[in-house]
Amino acid sequence: MSSNQDFQFLAMAFTYKRIISYFLRGLLFITPVAVTLYIIFQTILFLDNLIPVPLPGIGILMVLALITFVGYLASLFFAKPIFDWFERGLIKIPLVNLIYTSIKDLMGAFVGDKKKFSSPVKVQLSDTFIRLGFITQEDMSIVGEPDMVAVYFPHSYNVSGNVFLVPKDKVTPLLDVKSSDVMKFMVSGGVSPLS
Repeated sequence: MSSNQDFQFLAMAFTYKRIISYFLRGLLFITPVAVTLYIIFQTILFLDNLIPVPLPGIGILMVLALITFVGYLASLFFAKPIFDWFERGLIKIPLVNLIYTSIKDLMGAFVGDKKKFSSPVKVQLSDTFIRLGFITQEDMSIVGEPDMVAVYFPHSYNVSGNVFLVPKDKVTPLLDVKSSDVMKFMVSGGVSPLS
């Protein structure tokens, strides 16, 4: 091969590497945006189709208005006993009780008055092993462990986690970090930075 052919080969190899690099960079930008938009679109579409009306967007407005109205009614003094009666009725049904209370507690942990994932902590599991988590129960006396707290450890890239009872002296509150940043850090497998 002549030196001219060597130069052309190197130039082509360099160009292919550059094109692949641009492609991967574009993929890194487009994929999270596309998946986020797709999830938002599908959620809006699902909510919009809950109440079938011919005009797009009216169904979701009606669902949001209905949810807001029910929340308003539940906060009224005279309507609260009716909601409490209905909830007690649901709790008495065996399988419904398990599903209803689990979903209610989970929703309450994120959006209720008693948010549970608002206390990020680091837990010293050994001399060289520390895990981040959230205190969900401060007092475990009910299970005979007054010196323990319940700590929730979310899994990365998954909507699940584990709860462990941990000695209080092994738990250190993270006061300078927002709980939402800690959750994002753990769910992303440590890829999202802690602010």
